[in-house]
Amino acid sequence: MFSLWAALILFIAYYIGLGPFTPLAKIPGPWYTQFSSLWIKYQEFTANRRVSVHLLHQRYGPVVRLGPNEVSFTSLDAIKEIYASGGSGYDKTEFYSLFKQFKIKTMFSTLGKDEHSKRKRLFAERYAMTNVMKTKPLAAIHERAMKFVAQCVKAGQKSVDVYVLLHCYAVDCVTHFMFSPGGLKSLDLEKDFEIMQELTYHQSLQKSLLAYYLPGLEPYFPAFLHPRSAPKANQYVLEMANQIELDNHSLLEKLKRKDSNLEIMQAAAECKDHMAAGIDTTGDGLCFLMWELSQPQNMIFQRRLQNELRNASTDAPLDSLVYLDAVIKEALRCSPPIPMSLPRYVPSGGRVIDGYYIPPHTVVSCQPYTVHRSDEKVFPEPDQFNPDRWLDTRDAVERNRNFFAFAVGGRGCTGKNLALVEMKILLREIYSRFETTVAPDMTGSMILDDQIISARPKGQTCKLVFAPI
Repeated sequence: MFSLWAALILFIAYYIGLGPFTPLAKIPGPWYTQFSSLWIKYQEFTANRRVSVHLLHQRYGPVVRLGPNEVSFTSLDAIKEIYASGGSGYDKTEFYSLFKQFKIKTMFSTLGKDEHSKRKRLFAERYAMTNVMKTKPLAAIHERAMKFVAQCVKAGQKSVDVYVLLHCYAVDCVTHFMFSPGGLKSLDLEKDFEIMQELTYHQSLQKSLLAYYLPGLEPYFPAFLHPRSAPKANQYVLEMANQIELDNHSLLEKLKRKDSNLEIMQAAAECKDHMAAGIDTTGDGLCFLMWELSQPQNMIFQRRLQNELRNASTDAPLDSLVYLDAVIKEALRCSPPIPMSLPRYVPSGGRVIDGYYIPPHTVVSCQPYTVHRSDEKVFPEPDQFNPDRWLDTRDAVERNRNFFAFAVGGRGCTGKNLALVEMKILLREIYSRFETTVAPDMTGSMILDDQIISARPKGQTCKLVFAPI
Protein backbone atom coordinates (compact mmCIF):
# COMPACT_ATOMS: atom_id res chain seq x y z
CA MET A 1 0.00 0.00 0.00
CA PHE A 2 2.84 2.34 0.87
CA SER A 3 4.47 1.74 -2.53
CA LEU A 4 1.24 2.71 -4.30
CA TRP A 5 0.99 5.98 -2.38
CA ALA A 6 4.66 6.68 -3.04
CA ALA A 7 4.18 6.11 -6.75
CA LEU A 8 1.18 8.45 -6.78
CA ILE A 9 3.08 11.18 -4.94
CA LEU A 10 6.02 10.86 -7.31
CA PHE A 11 3.68 11.02 -10.30
CA ILE A 12 2.00 14.20 -9.04
CA ALA A 13 5.32 15.74 -8.02
CA TYR A 14 6.77 15.03 -11.45
CA TYR A 15 3.98 16.73 -13.35
CA ILE A 16 3.27 19.60 -10.98
CA GLY A 17 6.93 20.09 -10.16
CA LEU A 18 8.24 20.03 -13.70
CA GLY A 19 5.24 21.47 -15.56
CA PRO A 20 6.14 25.13 -14.97
CA PHE A 21 9.80 24.53 -15.89
CA THR A 22 9.46 22.82 -19.27
CA PRO A 23 10.20 24.86 -22.42
CA LEU A 24 6.49 24.93 -23.25
CA ALA A 25 5.72 26.62 -19.93
CA LYS A 26 6.75 29.95 -21.50
CA ILE A 27 4.06 29.64 -24.16
CA PRO A 28 0.77 31.45 -23.48
CA GLY A 29 -2.23 29.35 -22.58
CA PRO A 30 -4.51 28.28 -19.72
CA TRP A 31 -2.52 27.23 -16.64
CA TYR A 32 -3.97 23.72 -16.59
CA THR A 33 -2.62 22.90 -20.06
CA GLN A 34 0.86 22.73 -18.47
CA PHE A 35 -0.11 19.60 -16.56
CA SER A 36 -2.71 17.66 -18.52
CA SER A 37 -4.11 17.03 -21.99
CA LEU A 38 -7.51 16.07 -20.57
CA TRP A 39 -8.97 19.47 -21.41
CA ILE A 40 -8.19 19.30 -25.13
CA LYS A 41 -9.29 15.65 -25.28
CA TYR A 42 -12.61 16.61 -23.72
CA GLN A 43 -13.06 19.30 -26.36
CA GLU A 44 -12.39 16.70 -29.06
CA PHE A 45 -14.92 14.21 -27.65
CA THR A 46 -17.59 16.91 -27.40
CA ALA A 47 -16.91 18.20 -30.97
CA ASN A 48 -15.71 21.56 -29.62
CA ARG A 49 -12.00 21.40 -30.38
CA ARG A 50 -12.04 23.79 -33.36
CA VAL A 51 -14.05 26.48 -31.56
CA SER A 52 -12.09 26.06 -28.30
CA VAL A 53 -8.73 26.40 -30.04
CA HIS A 54 -10.01 29.43 -31.94
CA LEU A 55 -11.16 31.12 -28.72
CA LEU A 56 -7.77 30.45 -27.12
CA HIS A 57 -6.02 32.17 -30.01
CA GLN A 58 -8.37 35.13 -29.71
CA ARG A 59 -7.45 35.40 -26.04
CA TYR A 60 -3.73 34.52 -26.04
CA GLY A 61 -2.52 35.40 -29.54
CA PRO A 62 -0.86 33.53 -32.43
CA VAL A 63 0.85 30.89 -30.26
CA VAL A 64 -1.14 28.86 -27.72
CA ARG A 65 -0.30 25.86 -25.53
CA LEU A 66 -3.01 23.19 -25.74
CA GLY A 67 -1.44 20.60 -23.44
CA PRO A 68 1.85 19.51 -21.88
CA ASN A 69 3.08 18.41 -25.31
CA GLU A 70 0.93 20.30 -27.82
CA VAL A 71 1.04 23.83 -29.27
CA SER A 72 -1.14 25.60 -31.84
CA PHE A 73 0.02 28.37 -34.19
CA THR A 74 -1.62 30.75 -36.68
CA SER A 75 1.19 32.71 -38.35
CA LEU A 76 2.35 32.31 -41.93
CA ASP A 77 5.90 31.65 -40.72
CA ALA A 78 4.64 28.81 -38.53
CA ILE A 79 2.63 27.33 -41.41
CA LYS A 80 5.70 27.35 -43.65
CA GLU A 81 7.91 25.81 -40.97
CA ILE A 82 5.50 23.05 -39.89
CA TYR A 83 4.04 22.09 -43.26
CA ALA A 84 6.52 23.16 -45.92
CA SER A 85 10.05 23.09 -44.47
CA GLY A 86 12.19 20.74 -46.49
CA GLY A 87 9.35 20.46 -48.99
CA SER A 88 7.00 18.31 -46.91
CA GLY A 89 7.29 19.73 -43.40
CA TYR A 90 7.23 17.67 -40.23
CA ASP A 91 6.04 14.06 -39.94
CA LYS A 92 2.40 13.37 -39.16
CA THR A 93 1.30 12.08 -35.76
CA GLU A 94 -0.40 8.73 -35.14
CA PHE A 95 -3.73 10.57 -35.36
CA TYR A 96 -3.66 9.96 -39.10
CA SER A 97 -3.71 6.21 -38.56
CA LEU A 98 -7.46 6.68 -38.07
CA PHE A 99 -7.70 7.09 -41.83
CA LYS A 100 -6.45 3.66 -42.86
CA GLN A 101 -8.68 1.85 -45.35
CA PHE A 102 -9.16 -1.93 -45.25
CA LYS A 103 -6.62 -1.70 -42.36
CA ILE A 104 -4.02 -0.60 -44.92
CA LYS A 105 -1.97 2.59 -44.77
CA THR A 106 -2.74 4.98 -47.60
CA MET A 107 -0.85 8.03 -48.75
CA PHE A 108 -2.95 10.20 -46.41
CA SER A 109 -2.42 7.94 -43.39
CA THR A 110 1.31 7.49 -44.01
CA LEU A 111 3.14 9.21 -41.16
CA GLY A 112 6.72 9.67 -42.41
CA LYS A 113 7.22 12.31 -45.09
CA ASP A 114 9.75 10.27 -47.06
CA GLU A 115 7.39 7.32 -47.45
CA HIS A 116 4.59 9.74 -48.26
CA SER A 117 6.63 11.41 -51.01
CA LYS A 118 7.23 8.07 -52.72
CA ARG A 119 3.52 7.25 -52.71
CA LYS A 120 2.48 10.74 -53.82
CA ARG A 121 4.57 10.45 -56.97
CA LEU A 122 2.08 7.81 -58.13
CA PHE A 123 -0.75 10.34 -57.98
CA ALA A 124 0.96 13.53 -59.12
CA GLU A 125 0.41 13.05 -62.85
CA ARG A 126 -3.23 11.93 -62.48
CA TYR A 127 -4.24 14.88 -60.32
CA ALA A 128 -2.31 17.39 -62.43
CA MET A 129 -4.56 19.96 -64.09
CA THR A 130 -3.47 18.73 -67.53
CA ASN A 131 -5.02 15.31 -66.81
CA VAL A 132 -8.12 16.63 -65.01
CA MET A 133 -8.86 18.91 -67.99
CA LYS A 134 -8.73 16.17 -70.60
CA THR A 135 -11.84 15.72 -72.71
CA LYS A 136 -13.18 12.54 -71.14
CA PRO A 137 -12.92 13.46 -67.42
CA LEU A 138 -14.33 16.93 -68.16
CA ALA A 139 -17.24 15.39 -70.05
CA ALA A 140 -18.02 13.08 -67.11
CA ILE A 141 -18.05 16.01 -64.66
CA HIS A 142 -20.22 18.10 -66.98
CA GLU A 143 -22.68 15.24 -67.47
CA ARG A 144 -23.08 14.91 -63.69
CA ALA A 145 -23.50 18.70 -63.38
CA MET A 146 -26.29 18.65 -65.95
CA LYS A 147 -28.00 15.81 -64.08
CA PHE A 148 -27.88 18.06 -60.98
CA VAL A 149 -29.44 20.91 -63.00
CA ALA A 150 -32.17 18.56 -64.24
CA GLN A 151 -33.10 17.75 -60.63
CA CYS A 152 -33.44 21.47 -59.89
CA VAL A 153 -35.59 22.06 -62.98
CA LYS A 154 -37.80 19.12 -62.01
CA ALA A 155 -38.38 20.58 -58.54
CA GLY A 156 -39.89 23.77 -59.99
CA GLN A 157 -40.73 26.16 -57.14
CA LYS A 158 -40.43 23.42 -54.52
CA SER A 159 -37.44 23.38 -52.21
CA VAL A 160 -34.40 21.31 -53.14
CA ASP A 161 -32.18 19.74 -50.47
CA VAL A 162 -28.85 20.58 -52.02
CA TYR A 163 -26.94 18.87 -49.20
CA VAL A 164 -28.16 15.56 -50.60
CA LEU A 165 -27.64 16.40 -54.26
CA LEU A 166 -24.21 17.97 -53.77
CA HIS A 167 -22.90 14.89 -51.99
CA CYS A 168 -24.31 12.75 -54.80
CA TYR A 169 -22.58 15.00 -57.32
CA ALA A 170 -19.28 14.87 -55.45
CA VAL A 171 -19.15 11.09 -55.10
CA ASP A 172 -20.28 10.59 -58.70
CA CYS A 173 -17.51 12.86 -60.00
CA VAL A 174 -14.68 11.41 -57.94
CA THR A 175 -15.61 7.80 -58.71
CA HIS A 176 -15.82 8.51 -62.45
CA PHE A 177 -12.37 10.09 -62.22
CA MET A 178 -10.93 7.10 -60.37
CA PHE A 179 -12.67 4.21 -62.10
CA SER A 180 -13.51 5.44 -65.62
CA PRO A 181 -15.29 4.00 -67.54
CA GLY A 182 -16.88 2.95 -64.23
CA GLY A 183 -18.28 5.39 -61.68
CA LEU A 184 -21.30 5.88 -59.45
CA LYS A 185 -24.53 7.53 -60.59
CA SER A 186 -26.08 8.33 -57.24
CA LEU A 187 -28.01 11.24 -58.79
CA ASP A 188 -29.86 8.60 -60.86
CA LEU A 189 -29.69 5.17 -59.28
CA GLU A 190 -31.06 4.08 -55.89
CA LYS A 191 -28.34 1.48 -55.28
CA ASP A 192 -25.64 4.10 -55.86
CA PHE A 193 -27.54 6.61 -53.74
CA GLU A 194 -27.31 4.15 -50.83
CA ILE A 195 -23.51 4.22 -51.08
CA MET A 196 -23.57 8.02 -50.83
CA GLN A 197 -25.81 7.77 -47.75
CA GLU A 198 -23.51 5.25 -46.11
CA LEU A 199 -20.49 7.54 -46.55
CA THR A 200 -22.26 10.78 -45.59
CA TYR A 201 -24.87 10.20 -42.88
CA HIS A 202 -23.05 8.88 -39.84
CA GLN A 203 -22.06 9.86 -36.31
CA SER A 204 -18.69 8.33 -35.50
CA LEU A 205 -16.57 11.07 -33.92
CA GLN A 206 -16.52 9.69 -30.39
CA LYS A 207 -16.16 6.08 -31.53
CA SER A 208 -13.15 6.91 -33.70
CA LEU A 209 -11.50 8.90 -30.90
CA LEU A 210 -12.01 6.03 -28.46
CA ALA A 211 -10.29 3.69 -30.90
CA TYR A 212 -7.44 6.20 -31.26
CA TYR A 213 -6.84 6.90 -27.57
CA LEU A 214 -7.50 3.34 -26.35
CA PRO A 215 -6.10 1.13 -29.15
CA GLY A 216 -5.28 -1.74 -26.79
CA LEU A 217 -8.89 -1.94 -25.65
CA GLU A 218 -10.55 -1.56 -29.04
CA PRO A 219 -10.74 -5.33 -29.73
CA TYR A 220 -12.84 -5.66 -26.56
CA PHE A 221 -15.26 -2.82 -27.33
CA PRO A 222 -18.91 -3.83 -27.75
CA ALA A 223 -20.19 -3.54 -31.30
CA PHE A 224 -21.91 -0.18 -30.71
CA LEU A 225 -18.56 1.43 -29.83
CA HIS A 226 -16.72 0.41 -32.98
CA PRO A 227 -16.19 3.14 -35.61
CA ARG A 228 -18.59 3.13 -38.53
CA SER A 229 -18.28 0.54 -41.25
CA ALA A 230 -19.14 1.05 -44.90
CA PRO A 231 -19.86 -2.39 -46.36
CA LYS A 232 -21.61 -1.14 -49.51
CA ALA A 233 -18.87 1.35 -50.33
CA ASN A 234 -16.19 -1.23 -49.57
CA GLN A 235 -17.80 -3.79 -51.86
CA TYR A 236 -18.14 -1.23 -54.64
CA VAL A 237 -14.47 -0.19 -54.42
CA LEU A 238 -13.30 -3.81 -54.43
CA GLU A 239 -15.42 -4.54 -57.50
CA MET A 240 -14.02 -1.50 -59.29
CA ALA A 241 -10.45 -2.41 -58.29
CA ASN A 242 -10.83 -5.67 -60.19
CA GLN A 243 -11.83 -3.96 -63.44
CA ILE A 244 -9.74 -4.99 -66.42
CA GLU A 245 -10.50 -2.26 -68.97
CA LEU A 246 -9.71 1.20 -67.61
CA ASP A 247 -9.49 4.57 -69.34
CA ASN A 248 -5.99 5.98 -69.64
CA HIS A 249 -6.79 9.09 -67.58
CA SER A 250 -8.26 7.19 -64.60
CA LEU A 251 -6.52 7.00 -61.26
CA LEU A 252 -6.95 3.25 -60.96
CA GLU A 253 -5.30 2.65 -64.33
CA LYS A 254 -2.13 4.25 -62.96
CA LEU A 255 -2.29 2.42 -59.63
CA LYS A 256 -2.67 -0.96 -61.33
CA ARG A 257 0.37 -0.55 -63.53
CA LYS A 258 3.16 -3.00 -62.81
CA ASP A 259 5.66 -0.21 -62.14
CA SER A 260 3.43 1.20 -59.39
CA ASN A 261 4.36 -1.78 -57.21
CA LEU A 262 0.98 -1.77 -55.47
CA GLU A 263 -0.98 -4.88 -54.64
CA ILE A 264 -4.65 -4.85 -55.58
CA MET A 265 -5.75 -4.21 -51.97
CA GLN A 266 -3.34 -1.30 -51.66
CA ALA A 267 -4.80 0.25 -54.81
CA ALA A 268 -8.32 -0.35 -53.46
CA ALA A 269 -7.40 1.28 -50.14
CA GLU A 270 -6.09 4.38 -51.89
CA CYS A 271 -9.25 4.63 -53.99
CA LYS A 272 -11.52 4.23 -50.95
CA ASP A 273 -9.56 7.00 -49.22
CA HIS A 274 -9.93 9.36 -52.18
CA MET A 275 -13.60 8.48 -52.52
CA ALA A 276 -14.32 9.35 -48.88
CA ALA A 277 -12.27 12.55 -49.06
CA GLY A 278 -13.86 13.60 -52.34
CA ILE A 279 -17.43 13.35 -51.11
CA ASP A 280 -16.84 15.18 -47.82
CA THR A 281 -14.67 18.07 -48.95
CA THR A 282 -16.32 18.92 -52.27
CA GLY A 283 -19.88 18.16 -51.14
CA ASP A 284 -19.65 20.16 -47.93
CA GLY A 285 -17.65 22.97 -49.51
CA LEU A 286 -20.25 23.48 -52.23
CA CYS A 287 -23.06 23.27 -49.69
CA PHE A 288 -21.67 26.05 -47.51
CA LEU A 289 -20.95 28.13 -50.63
CA MET A 290 -24.48 27.91 -52.03
CA TRP A 291 -25.92 28.59 -48.59
CA GLU A 292 -23.91 31.79 -48.30
CA LEU A 293 -24.80 32.96 -51.81
CA SER A 294 -28.49 32.39 -51.04
CA GLN A 295 -28.60 34.64 -47.98
CA PRO A 296 -30.57 37.88 -48.51
CA GLN A 297 -27.59 40.05 -47.55
CA ASN A 298 -25.39 38.21 -50.07
CA MET A 299 -27.65 38.45 -53.13
CA ILE A 300 -25.42 41.23 -54.45
CA PHE A 301 -22.59 38.71 -54.74
CA GLN A 302 -24.83 36.12 -56.37
CA ARG A 303 -25.92 38.63 -59.00
CA ARG A 304 -22.33 39.59 -59.77
CA LEU A 305 -21.55 35.92 -60.28
CA GLN A 306 -24.59 35.49 -62.53
CA ASN A 307 -23.55 38.48 -64.62
CA GLU A 308 -20.07 37.09 -65.16
CA LEU A 309 -21.33 33.64 -66.10
CA ARG A 310 -24.10 34.83 -68.41
CA ASN A 311 -21.83 37.27 -70.22
CA ALA A 312 -19.05 34.73 -70.74
CA SER A 313 -18.98 32.58 -73.87
CA THR A 314 -19.95 28.94 -73.41
CA ASP A 315 -16.41 27.84 -74.22
CA ALA A 316 -14.72 30.38 -71.92
CA PRO A 317 -11.88 28.71 -69.98
CA LEU A 318 -12.71 28.07 -66.34
CA ASP A 319 -9.69 30.03 -65.16
CA SER A 320 -10.96 33.13 -67.02
CA LEU A 321 -13.99 33.35 -64.71
CA VAL A 322 -12.46 35.67 -62.14
CA TYR A 323 -15.52 36.24 -59.97
CA LEU A 324 -16.34 32.54 -59.86
CA ASP A 325 -12.85 31.93 -58.54
CA ALA A 326 -13.32 34.66 -55.91
CA VAL A 327 -16.63 33.17 -54.73
CA ILE A 328 -15.08 29.73 -54.32
CA LYS A 329 -12.05 31.07 -52.47
CA GLU A 330 -14.18 33.09 -50.09
CA ALA A 331 -16.46 30.15 -49.33
CA LEU A 332 -13.45 27.92 -48.62
CA ARG A 333 -11.93 30.65 -46.46
CA CYS A 334 -15.07 31.03 -44.35
CA SER A 335 -15.86 27.31 -44.09
CA PRO A 336 -12.83 25.20 -44.97
CA PRO A 337 -13.92 21.58 -45.57
CA ILE A 338 -11.06 20.56 -43.27
CA PRO A 339 -11.09 23.41 -40.73
CA MET A 340 -9.42 21.65 -37.80
CA SER A 341 -5.85 21.20 -36.54
CA LEU A 342 -3.45 19.29 -38.80
CA PRO A 343 -1.07 17.76 -36.20
CA ARG A 344 2.65 17.17 -36.80
CA TYR A 345 5.64 16.11 -34.68
CA VAL A 346 8.58 18.47 -34.19
CA PRO A 347 11.72 16.73 -35.58
CA SER A 348 14.68 15.61 -33.49
CA GLY A 349 16.74 18.45 -32.12
CA GLY A 350 13.68 20.67 -31.67
CA ARG A 351 12.85 23.80 -33.62
CA VAL A 352 12.26 27.50 -32.98
CA ILE A 353 8.77 28.47 -34.20
CA ASP A 354 7.49 32.03 -33.86
CA GLY A 355 10.31 32.81 -31.43
CA TYR A 356 9.66 29.86 -29.09
CA TYR A 357 11.92 26.83 -28.76
CA ILE A 358 9.74 23.74 -29.24
CA PRO A 359 11.28 20.44 -28.04
CA PRO A 360 11.44 17.38 -30.32
CA HIS A 361 8.33 15.19 -30.58
CA THR A 362 6.06 18.01 -29.46
CA VAL A 363 2.75 18.02 -31.34
CA VAL A 364 2.37 21.25 -33.29
CA SER A 365 -0.41 22.35 -35.62
CA CYS A 366 -2.31 25.13 -37.35
CA GLN A 367 -6.04 25.00 -38.04
CA PRO A 368 -7.35 26.61 -41.25
CA TYR A 369 -10.50 27.93 -39.55
CA THR A 370 -8.39 30.15 -37.30
CA VAL A 371 -5.65 30.96 -39.82
CA HIS A 372 -8.36 32.47 -42.04
CA ARG A 373 -9.57 34.70 -39.20
CA SER A 374 -6.49 35.55 -37.16
CA ASP A 375 -5.02 38.49 -39.09
CA GLU A 376 -7.58 41.21 -39.78
CA LYS A 377 -5.03 43.15 -41.81
CA VAL A 378 -5.08 40.32 -44.32
CA PHE A 379 -8.77 39.42 -43.96
CA PRO A 380 -10.75 42.43 -42.63
CA GLU A 381 -14.09 41.49 -41.04
CA PRO A 382 -13.03 37.84 -41.25
CA ASP A 383 -16.40 36.36 -40.28
CA GLN A 384 -18.16 38.13 -43.15
CA PHE A 385 -18.67 36.36 -46.49
CA ASN A 386 -17.28 38.82 -49.04
CA PRO A 387 -15.93 37.47 -52.36
CA ASP A 388 -15.03 41.01 -53.43
CA ARG A 389 -12.02 40.92 -51.09
CA TRP A 390 -10.27 38.59 -53.56
CA LEU A 391 -10.52 41.20 -56.34
CA ASP A 392 -8.66 43.86 -54.37
CA THR A 393 -5.10 44.02 -55.71
CA ARG A 394 -3.82 45.53 -52.48
CA ASP A 395 -2.28 42.84 -50.25
CA ALA A 396 -3.32 40.20 -52.80
CA VAL A 397 -0.05 38.30 -52.39
CA GLU A 398 -0.37 38.19 -48.62
CA ARG A 399 -4.02 37.16 -48.86
CA ASN A 400 -3.20 34.22 -51.12
CA ARG A 401 -0.26 33.17 -48.97
CA ASN A 402 -2.59 32.98 -45.96
CA PHE A 403 -5.17 30.90 -47.81
CA PHE A 404 -4.89 27.53 -46.06
CA ALA A 405 -8.00 25.64 -47.23
CA PHE A 406 -5.94 23.04 -49.13
CA ALA A 407 -3.01 23.08 -46.68
CA VAL A 408 0.48 23.71 -48.13
CA GLY A 409 3.70 21.92 -48.93
CA GLY A 410 4.29 18.41 -50.20
CA ARG A 411 1.48 17.04 -48.07
CA GLY A 412 -1.11 19.53 -49.21
CA CYS A 413 -4.37 18.37 -50.77
CA THR A 414 -3.64 16.04 -53.70
CA GLY A 415 -7.12 16.39 -55.16
CA LYS A 416 -7.19 20.20 -55.17
CA ASN A 417 -7.34 20.54 -58.97
CA LEU A 418 -10.12 17.99 -59.34
CA ALA A 419 -12.15 19.57 -56.54
CA LEU A 420 -11.86 23.08 -58.01
CA VAL A 421 -12.85 21.93 -61.49
CA GLU A 422 -15.87 20.06 -60.09
CA MET A 423 -16.94 23.14 -58.16
CA LYS A 424 -16.46 25.54 -61.07
CA ILE A 425 -18.32 23.42 -63.61
CA LEU A 426 -21.32 22.88 -61.35
CA LEU A 427 -21.55 26.50 -60.20
CA ARG A 428 -21.26 27.75 -63.79
CA GLU A 429 -24.18 25.57 -64.85
CA ILE A 430 -26.32 26.53 -61.85
CA TYR A 431 -25.79 30.27 -61.62
CA SER A 432 -25.98 30.90 -65.35
CA ARG A 433 -29.53 29.49 -65.14
CA PHE A 434 -30.93 30.08 -61.65
CA GLU A 435 -31.22 32.42 -58.73
CA THR A 436 -31.08 30.53 -55.43
CA THR A 437 -32.75 31.62 -52.20
CA VAL A 438 -33.26 29.95 -48.82
CA ALA A 439 -36.40 27.81 -48.89
CA PRO A 440 -39.26 28.63 -46.49
CA ASP A 441 -39.12 25.07 -45.11
CA MET A 442 -35.39 25.20 -44.35
CA THR A 443 -35.10 24.55 -40.60
CA GLY A 444 -31.82 22.61 -40.32
CA SER A 445 -28.74 24.14 -38.72
CA MET A 446 -25.93 25.21 -41.05
CA ILE A 447 -23.31 25.82 -38.37
CA LEU A 448 -20.09 23.84 -38.78
CA ASP A 449 -20.31 20.46 -37.06
CA ASP A 450 -16.86 19.02 -36.38
CA GLN A 451 -16.07 15.44 -37.30
CA ILE A 452 -12.68 13.74 -36.96
CA ILE A 453 -10.85 16.29 -39.07
CA SER A 454 -13.52 17.72 -41.37
CA ALA A 455 -16.72 19.63 -40.65
CA ARG A 456 -20.20 19.52 -42.18
CA PRO A 457 -23.51 21.36 -41.74
CA LYS A 458 -24.88 20.32 -38.37
CA GLY A 459 -28.37 19.61 -39.68
CA GLN A 460 -27.09 17.76 -42.76
CA THR A 461 -29.72 19.51 -44.82
CA CYS A 462 -29.72 22.70 -46.88
CA LYS A 463 -32.99 23.53 -48.64
CA LEU A 464 -32.94 26.13 -51.39
CA VAL A 465 -35.37 27.30 -54.05
CA PHE A 466 -34.13 27.53 -57.65
CA ALA A 467 -35.80 30.25 -59.75
CA PRO A 468 -34.94 30.47 -63.48
CA ILE A 469 -33.33 33.75 -64.59
